[in-house]
Amino acid sequence: MTESPHASAPRITVLPVQPGDPPFRIVEIDGAVIGGATDMTDVLIAAAAAGIRVHDLDDPAVIRWVGGGKLTWRPR
Repeated sequence: MTESPHASAPRITVLPVQPGDPPFRIVEIDGAVIGGATDMTDVLIAAAAAGIRVHDLDDPAVIRWVGGGKLTWRPR
């Protein structure tokens, strides 16, 4: 039996920085947009609200950062 390539997809996706005051990133959980985040704390709060424990923000099995990593919060 082979595993599905989607089996290891992270539940949390943080999309690229959007311009705004302040700049923000859209957060998706399980493929659904749940809102915007202006920093890492917002991402952790959203994860906790969804019942997801995040022990390592750099773990690609848990969270996918698109358009920059966890320290990218300003437009490029």
